[in-house]
Amino acid sequence: MDSNLHSPERRLIDLRIEHGDLDAMIDRASGEVPLDELLMRRLKKKRLSLRDEIARIERQLNPDEPA
Repeated sequence: MDSNLHSPERRLIDLRIEHGDLDAMIDRASGEVPLDELLMRRLKKKRLSLRDEIARIERQLNPDEPA
């Protein structure tokens, strides 16, 4: 059971949830006036980092087949 908590599949699920949460946070923050540019940059940078990590794990779980 404990090994399942640390599996790449579980990590992928956690990252996708965090990415979705950041999307929602960015949407809410973009509607605020005045817009906090520094906060937006940090949130978007974190979201991009999560997207890169998600892609890395997906490649690890589903490697490309040789042609």
